[in-house]
Amino acid sequence: MSAEIYRDAWGIPHLRADGVDELARVQGRVTARDRAWQLEVERHRAQGTSASFLGPAALSWDRLARRSRLADTARRCFTALEDKDPETAVWVRAYVDGVNEGLAENGPAAPEFARAGVAPGRWEPWTPLGVWLATHLLFAGFPAKLWREHITAHLGPDAVALFAADGHGTAGSNGWLVSGERTATGQAVIAGDPHRFIEDPGVYQQIHLSCPEFDVVGLAVPGVPGIAHFGHTGTVAWAITNAMADYQDLYRERLRRTGAGVEALGPDGTWHRAARHTETIRVAGEEGEETVEVEVIETGRGPVIVGGPEGLDDGTPTALSLRYPPRVTADLGFGALLPLLRARRVADVDRALDAWAEPVNVVQAADTEGGLLHRVAGRVPARSAANGLRPVPAWEPGHAWEGWHTPPRAGFADGVAVMANQRGPAAPLGVEFAPPHRADRIAALLAGKERWSAADMPAIHTDTHLASAGPLLEHLAALDALTPEAAALRDRLLSWDRRMDADSTDAAAYAAVRGAVVRRLAADPVLAPASVPPAYPEALMPWLALVPRVGYALEHLLRAEDLYGIDRAGAVRAALEEVAARPPAGTWGDTHRLAPWRALPDTSHEEEPGLSGDHDCVLCTSAVPGLTDRAARGPAARYVWDLAARQDSRWVVPLGASGVPGSPHHRDQRPLWLDGELAPVVTDFDRLTKETDV
Repeated sequence: MSAEIYRDAWGIPHLRADGVDELARVQGRVTARDRAWQLEVERHRAQGTSASFLGPAALSWDRLARRSRLADTARRCFTALEDKDPETAVWVRAYVDGVNEGLAENGPAAPEFARAGVAPGRWEPWTPLGVWLATHLLFAGFPAKLWREHITAHLGPDAVALFAADGHGTAGSNGWLVSGERTATGQAVIAGDPHRFIEDPGVYQQIHLSCPEFDVVGLAVPGVPGIAHFGHTGTVAWAITNAMADYQDLYRERLRRTGAGVEALGPDGTWHRAARHTETIRVAGEEGEETVEVEVIETGRGPVIVGGPEGLDDGTPTALSLRYPPRVTADLGFGALLPLLRARRVADVDRALDAWAEPVNVVQAADTEGGLLHRVAGRVPARSAANGLRPVPAWEPGHAWEGWHTPPRAGFADGVAVMANQRGPAAPLGVEFAPPHRADRIAALLAGKERWSAADMPAIHTDTHLASAGPLLEHLAALDALTPEAAALRDRLLSWDRRMDADSTDAAAYAAVRGAVVRRLAADPVLAPASVPPAYPEALMPWLALVPRVGYALEHLLRAEDLYGIDRAGAVRAALEEVAARPPAGTWGDTHRLAPWRALPDTSHEEEPGLSGDHDCVLCTSAVPGLTDRAARGPAARYVWDLAARQDSRWVVPLGASGVPGSPHHRDQRPLWLDGELAPVVTDFDRLTKETDV
């Protein structure tokens, strides 16, 4: 036997090989078999070449990828990996070899290639690192610093706290660990769901990797070897959420052109030569291909991603550089991936995570000997507090990085630990965190029962209680002198159970009133000027959009002692009357529908399903209040890791294991995902169907 591919009833790949490198090769090969088009899209995103086949809509991302030096950083990180950790470098190369073999054999069969008029491209050894970088460049939400600067310019510094919330582009997750003292089996259970943009194909790949050194099931990132975020080896399991740490800085640069190129003013008061070159981006269009030149500049702080010596497109004299850890250290933390697969106990996971770099996560782990772990993993620079708030002047001293924070650790309360992006163990490392509603709700649900089992966990995954509805309902309760229709709607909402269920007409009415309030507040003359952002790149605009910012911060804005003189009661009254005059015709699920991202427009014309949940529910299916009820973000997977018996673990993804349209496993898990059910984790090869030897 060299390597074998098996499948379970859901088409999930189970791989067995004689050695670690051969297993990596077959993982790459099966990923190319199942996700050829997805791999092509991710490779182009990492290179900044998406517009060559996706057209002008992808140009803004390509500019950002080029200017932030993603591909060059990935190359640097792989070169350093070869020098410092040759075993991992060989392992990554084996994965890439498998990807290239699989693309050559199966890639052209994916229908999207014909639609886009492209053929599968070749992966380089550094490409998986580029995919990881591209996936996580915006993960820490550095554009939020632009928003803070923007809203401060309009309303002053006090506005920053009012608008602090888990915003549009930030990835989050729920996760909880119940120790053996609180379970029916006496062994720990870990459960949760990562919240990402829902993509087709999905951002996580269910997989089983087995060789003489380890046997691991988990959720892999297509294009990256191993199982980084969520895994179960049989004796130890781990899971992560976004720590909401701040580890990327923006520097406001002073640049000038000289006969020799570009110079940047440093904190020592001296002009220093900046690296500069020009790159060309190919852009597909209806009338043929065009080319766009991009000037790439890098100062002593980092790559210039906004503006340049001449400022922004509107003439504003602005240039911003981005400093992010992998660019500084040439280390993405890939050295943790093999030790995680080889882990047998919590102590092994803990040691492996000491090498973790990007992104910064809160990790929970448990083993069959009763070991528990709750810690932050990743690299966060130590520097001035001002760096975390907004862009800082590169020409002033006091903003340099001065080493790294020691990742914090946390304990357990009554045998339970909950992580949901709240201000928890990572608090010293961040600025803004998610509201506490999801974490508080999960903790309250877990406190309501003395003993838990793996089978109990879907009830927590799918909880739809919306605690953040409180402030708006309080404003509604204070209204008087309403029209009969508005009074009836107000009374109906005050008696509502605050559950955002897909079949609820009350939830639909609440969402309609909430959206109307958001729009009215955003249109108020006090806030409306902030709806016009600076001329920053389009890829950064979601963080600067006023309506989503008001929508996500609504409870803060409604509860503030004063909102710059805005008549909030009047806005709530007008919104209630507006909805009472034209009430929603149906249920929450009629408008709160899944909106998955696809690189190519969907041509099936199939209506996406209605969803329960909302942004601040444990079932976090994020609408954008005031803008759309559709949910582009939500649980990109759900998992339950049972330490008593791995075969009692469960998992599910929004669509299916296959990324090939028309495959029986392209969307076969969607009914489970919608109903809050989970598929069994099968690890016994005797219960699997052998597909092929490789």
